[in-house]
Amino acid sequence: MPHTTDFARNQWYVAAYSHEVGRAELLGRTVLAEPLVLYRTEEDGTPVALHDRCVHRRFPLSESRLDGDRIVCGYHGFTYDTSGTCVYVPGQKRIPRTARVASYPVVEQDSLVWVWIGDPALADPRTIPRARHLDAPGWTTVRGMEPIDADYGLLVDNLLDLSHETYLHGGYIGTPEVAETPITTEVDEGAGIVRVGRHMDDAECPPFYARSTGIQGRITRWQDIEYHAPCLYLLHSRIAPVGVLPEADGTDPNGFHTEITYAITPSSDGKVYDFWMVSRDWATDDDEVTEFLRGNNHTVVMQDVDALNLLQRTLGSERTGYQELSINIDTGGLAARRILARLVEEGAKPQEVLR
Repeated sequence: MPHTTDFARNQWYVAAYSHEVGRAELLGRTVLAEPLVLYRTEEDGTPVALHDRCVHRRFPLSESRLDGDRIVCGYHGFTYDTSGTCVYVPGQKRIPRTARVASYPVVEQDSLVWVWIGDPALADPRTIPRARHLDAPGWTTVRGMEPIDADYGLLVDNLLDLSHETYLHGGYIGTPEVAETPITTEVDEGAGIVRVGRHMDDAECPPFYARSTGIQGRITRWQDIEYHAPCLYLLHSRIAPVGVLPEADGTDPNGFHTEITYAITPSSDGKVYDFWMVSRDWATDDDEVTEFLRGNNHTVVMQDVDALNLLQRTLGSERTGYQELSINIDTGGLAARRILARLVEEGAKPQEVLR
């Protein structure tokens, strides 16, 4: 059987970037196997997420149209307000009591639109992890999203073990030192956070940074991962020419700080949305640097997409009872698996929601 990770339902997940949700077009996304339609209200632009199937003949509401803040089904005209309540059916005045679709809690934060698929009574916006750099002054961000035909647990494994950069992403972000340098791992089981650090004192400067920063020669390179299970992954990256150290107060005027952000959102069994973002606080007005980082990182992401698609197919053909081999570099990924399993167990009995 393919590698599968059950869904932790009572959690927040990124369904879209803020710029993807509007009024000109309805946005359809599938999160935890739940089809969603997203749009904004007319008056204040608040995002709305409803179940994306009309109660009548299951026509996708994302393929329908807005009338004010109401969605009019494009097949037979059933009309729903922002709460999912049906307010009009064709040919009769009485609206059936069961004519309603689920409405999901939504929070817009740090240029991301988060949704809650589990028990709405447990949806606390204060538990959403922050990524303030995504829309903070002084930062420039490039971003994209790629769907992957692989289990979301495989993407978590991939991102928590960056030693694969040396082999899969050589010529882009990978250098020999990434795989050769030992890691440090810290796990906060209660908070559901895994931290993995790799500090390279004397490393080759990969093309991703050499061409964007202009650094010639070798660098110090710090990669500090902060994974907030189940959805948000932050990679705090710092590079500087060898010998350049931060000031005593912690400032780093000669270093280049880059925040690599991923939102890992399970779509359905064996499918995941890979939201990727690269933010920087240097050369923020340089369009050439922006476009280089956009294109280069997209290439890196597609290398991961191809590898994970292949891995999912390979695992699907494995014999029953095959055994994985794990080593030190897998410490963070194994911790993440434990946390995800606990979150799944805690949300194993979600409240019944309307469909």
